[in-house]
Amino acid sequence: MATGNIKTVYDIFQSMESGPTATPTYPIAQAWLDHHSRSLGLFINGKFVLPADRQSCSLTDSSGSVICSTVCAEDEDISQCASSAAEGYQVWSDLTCRQRANVLLRLVSVIGQHGQCFSELCGLCGVSGSPSTIVRMLQYYSSWAQLRDTLISSWNPLGVVVVVVSDDCAFNSLLLKVIPALAMGNSVIVVPGRAKAPPCLLLAQLVMAAGFPAGALNVLTGSDSSLVAKLTQSSSISYVTYGGNKQDGAMLCEATAGMGVPLSVSVCAGSSCAFIIFDTADIDSAVDGVIEAAFGTKTNVHWVLCVQERVEESVVARLRLRMAGLKCITLSSDDRLLVDAAVQEAQHQGAMLVQSCTPPSSGAQYPPTVLCKSAPSSPFVVNPPPGPLLPLLTFRSSKEAVTLGNHTPHGQAASIWTEDLTLALETAKSLSVGAVWVNSYSVFDPCLPISGHKDSGTCTDGGQEGLYQFLRAPSFSSNHPRSPTTIDYSKFGSSGASAVVIPDDLGASVPKHYLQFVGGKTCKSVSGGCVAIQSPGGRGVLGYCPDGGRKDVRNAVEAASKVQPGWMKKSPSARAQSLNSLAKGLEAKRRDVATSISTQTGVSMDEAEKEVELSIIRLSDWAAYCDKIKGGSLPMPQSGFAFSVPEAVGVMGVLLPDSNPLYSLVTLLGAAVATGNAVIIVPSQKYPLPGLTFIQVLQACDLPAGLVSILTGSRDQLTAALANHSVIKAIWYWGSAEGCQYLQHTCTNPLKTLRLFSQENKEEADWTHPSILEEMWRNTVEWKSIWIPTA
Repeated sequence: MATGNIKTVYDIFQSMESGPTATPTYPIAQAWLDHHSRSLGLFINGKFVLPADRQSCSLTDSSGSVICSTVCAEDEDISQCASSAAEGYQVWSDLTCRQRANVLLRLVSVIGQHGQCFSELCGLCGVSGSPSTIVRMLQYYSSWAQLRDTLISSWNPLGVVVVVVSDDCAFNSLLLKVIPALAMGNSVIVVPGRAKAPPCLLLAQLVMAAGFPAGALNVLTGSDSSLVAKLTQSSSISYVTYGGNKQDGAMLCEATAGMGVPLSVSVCAGSSCAFIIFDTADIDSAVDGVIEAAFGTKTNVHWVLCVQERVEESVVARLRLRMAGLKCITLSSDDRLLVDAAVQEAQHQGAMLVQSCTPPSSGAQYPPTVLCKSAPSSPFVVNPPPGPLLPLLTFRSSKEAVTLGNHTPHGQAASIWTEDLTLALETAKSLSVGAVWVNSYSVFDPCLPISGHKDSGTCTDGGQEGLYQFLRAPSFSSNHPRSPTTIDYSKFGSSGASAVVIPDDLGASVPKHYLQFVGGKTCKSVSGGCVAIQSPGGRGVLGYCPDGGRKDVRNAVEAASKVQPGWMKKSPSARAQSLNSLAKGLEAKRRDVATSISTQTGVSMDEAEKEVELSIIRLSDWAAYCDKIKGGSLPMPQSGFAFSVPEAVGVMGVLLPDSNPLYSLVTLLGAAVATGNAVIIVPSQKYPLPGLTFIQVLQACDLPAGLVSILTGSRDQLTAALANHSVIKAIWYWGSAEGCQYLQHTCTNPLKTLRLFSQENKEEADWTHPSILEEMWRNTVEWKSIWIPTA
């Protein structure tokens, strides 16, 4: 027998060479594609639709072979899909909660029967999807569908929800929007990326097999921002939510601006996440974890390794040992160029490379690489290129670790490795991210709520907290879709109001000159201009208020950003005490405030005093709410401890409506302050006098100076200043349709959470509705989930 080319077991174990890689064939998925002639149409009204004379997009695998083609939807298809979804919503929402829960549970059985086909199709298309994950989501959210009218009784489904995802978004992120939207009684239109289209179409087919009504789930392929913009022109669309990279999300915001449809963004692709290893960690487990997280799994995030200096040499030595023999990773030609440029820049800055092997001089292959001694400000650390690169930073103390973890503009997740539970919890609390995993990484479960902190999004997905984005509180009416107007965004708000300059030596006959409130002090506007306060019907001038602008917003934000971190750390009882003092101050000034309401709006003194009384009660309500706003433990199926924590958004901007000028002010101010935020308030431009009079109450209370500022002047001018300030995290706006359009178009860099209400609809909010308290506080917090595994 010839044995020259045959290796013994001893030789194989000595070299540890990998055997030939078997090419998967995916027979069941191939059969499903063949059944559809490898030309997939749209899924509308419960069936596949393959219109003639439509452009198509080809989907190819890694070898360049064509998998199938998908149709690019046009205007007629979009209109048909919107109508189908509206009809499906009527049928689906009319079912009882028990009936909807049963349909979701039937889908579990259908997924079990066709799970192999779904798994193969995801593998063929390069999508990370798992039938077991879908089953877990369906089981979790079917129970919420059952309990919706019991636990969330006063909230109603939105209607038709559009879910848009890019190809670099994980399939779990798509499901985390679609399944809860269906569970709450909405119908859904999915607009997937090219690679996700086949799995989405198969899922829609399985949904129909489970007994969902026709039109409950529709799929439109050919995703781009113009398709979604056309879709939002339909009056039946109630909400749009996007998952993917930030660039596409910003383009979608700009394309749909002015449509009157709320839009949320989850940046679940391309984020930088900190992997923090303390000197108290199990180093071997931590190194195994970071190699698997950074190089061993297909992920949509980029990890940045942060190591305490005392164990840096030990970590690097173990990295060298564990990385030896790791295979090169296949990249696209464009990504290879980006990786080469990042590595060259790192070496130029003095970084040391740890690689599994020498990189090939050409081609799409590149080995796993650790960039040791990287600088935190380097571009490849802040925004790493796609590829197997792992920057390594060092820190000395836990405070420095938190600084490095928060250095990135993203706030999606972080992994902490330490045996010290107190250190782990303190670090987790200080990191501005939506999810923290202790001694683990990338733990996913539908019960874990994740909010996009900083530039990682504007909504919460997962858990009970993620259900509320698909529900409407009865206290607020929805905006009606409309056609956007032509706006010169660069000049919006530049004209300001009709300002006049009032001299300091005012005579007795001149109407009163009011001051705005910034940093705990009354002051004029920086420009020195003033705006006349008109009496009801415009019959005269009641006084003059400052014409605030960009520099006034700058000063207010500067004061707020100094005081807000300390206010957020105060105990709930301390915040409640301050709000109670504010209520007592309003009680002491009730006659003056009621007079300002009656004088400004023209209502009777009885009605004005009633609004003041309601405002006092509302402030007391918010004081009582301070220690009732909390998270809790979560029912994870794995062995461990998980809990959710609500955290303040930061500095908020609020532009008040014309209706109920005092009651709306204290309701929105109380919501922001009770949850630990600082707030900059712009009273109604039509009725600013009650807000200016309320400054006397703020001066007498014990709220920290700068926590609340009140600016007056041109609404458009102040809107533009708030929208373009990077520190402002959220804006609540009542005003013109043009202002709503401007904010949605502009607040994309960085992303801001928006609550937009056009007063042109003439539908006023019900400020007395009991649900308004929960509606408000849920929009003033970001959720963080923390996972601690146990044996």
